Amino acid sequence: MTRPSKRALPVTQRADRNLRFGWWSLLVFLSLGAALETLHGFKIGWYVDVGNETRRLMFTLAHAHGTLLALVNIAAGLTGRNVDRFSLRPSVSFALIWAAILLPAGFFLGGIVIYDGDPGLGVWLVPIGALLLFYSVARVAIDLSKLN
Repeated sequence: MTRPSKRALPVTQRADRNLRFGWWSLLVFLSLGAALETLHGFKIGWYVDVGNETRRLMFTLAHAHGTLLALVNIAAGLTGRNVDRFSLRPSVSFALIWAAILLPAGFFLGGIVIYDGDPGLGVWLVPIGALLLFYSVARVAIDLSKLN
């Protein structure tokens, strides 16, 4: 008989972790959206000037992806809790949380410093986050398909 790893979380704790992370990150990214609206509303040049279109795009993408991925984490947590015979794999829980950190962080960091209309080096986090997201969504879809 094998003993469970001390580091592995029980199934319900993984689902709960994604739920908690999802709700907190939803709060963070909705707050970011409000901050962006404020910058736009007060016509702050660093954000709205014509030469800062890339910055505006990167920040908008960070807000949109962060909000969406917060909802995906909430959905994953609820799926892990409520679908019979389904458990959220540790790798999927990990990948979803890190995708929700890296994807929007890459967009945001890419928008802080712009180089001749191109995003900054932080944008290199985006493909890593996208791969983690693709893996986790594919794995959940496959695992759910095997239930029948």
